[in-house]
Amino acid sequence: QAELGKPRRCSYALPGHDFSYGLYIHGTDGGVPEAIGHWHAMKPRPALQRKMPRDYITMNCGALRAGYATAHEFNLFYKAKDIRQKADEESRFKRGPPKVPADMTYGIVSRPPTPFFDLLQHKYKELWMEQQRATTVIQREEKKKVKTPKGRAYETRTTLLRKHPLPAKEESFWHLPRLDKV
Repeated sequence: QAELGKPRRCSYALPGHDFSYGLYIHGTDGGVPEAIGHWHAMKPRPALQRKMPRDYITMNCGALRAGYATAHEFNLFYKAKDIRQKADEESRFKRGPPKVPADMTYGIVSRPPTPFFDLLQHKYKELWMEQQRATTVIQREEKKKVKTPKGRAYETRTTLLRKHPLPAKEESFWHLPRLDKV
């Protein structure tokens, strides 16, 4: 039992100063020299021989030439004459990945850096101000064109209708028979 008013003493003895904690695996644990000296890279595996899918179009034509008509006869023909698709260059069942040029970079192109010199000179503000000045000049010119010289009347609906009259309505000659006067 622990002494009164004191914590219980530890009953385990710690190992010596030359003790190393953890597992030591013989043969693979070579320390820092082995970690630096060897790279455990994955070796490329050979491409698996992919079984080409069945060529049902050719097999169906052959079954029809042989005179088969039911689904059961077609399945028997498929088992008897198993025709597979040919592995050509344009097939989607290629053996390996596509060939890529050596100087090709993957991913998207990085955007150009921000031109800080232009930001410091307030170049973008000046460009915006030039655009605003140009639009106000154009608007003023349009207002001047709209104003009519003195002595001329403004265009109203009446004057427009006099210049360009509406087309006359074509009269329809068809009437309901019951509304005709006899």
